[in-house]
Amino acid sequence: MAASSSSSWLQSFFLNPRRNWFAAQHYKALTKRLKKYGLRYDDLYDPMYDLDIKEALVRLPREVVDARNQRLKRALDLSMKHEYLPEDLQALQTPFRSYLKDMLALVKKERAEREALGALPLYQRTIP
Repeated sequence: MAASSSSSWLQSFFLNPRRNWFAAQHYKALTKRLKKYGLRYDDLYDPMYDLDIKEALVRLPREVVDARNQRLKRALDLSMKHEYLPEDLQALQTPFRSYLKDMLALVKKERAEREALGALPLYQRTIP
């Protein structure tokens, strides 16, 4: 137990922007980059890579998923044009306001519970 306690402390030290200068610099750079394209951090999750994310997106309200898709389309368009959002719109962006975290945690909890009970998984990866 002491090993897991020390490893969690180390992880919180190295990954917490309030405690680690390098983590703070990374956080600041990532925030700036996401604001330039009008994205949120949760938009970067790929539903084709992780089926839990795909399931969480299915369970979210339609308006939230539509807003996500619009942000992704806008970011792709800006990237293709080699442009950024105007400064006034960048100031309005909230890149670390999460919309997926709670639903993703619920989906992962349900999957772990099903596995613990020995039930069949809800979904399985199929490679075409």
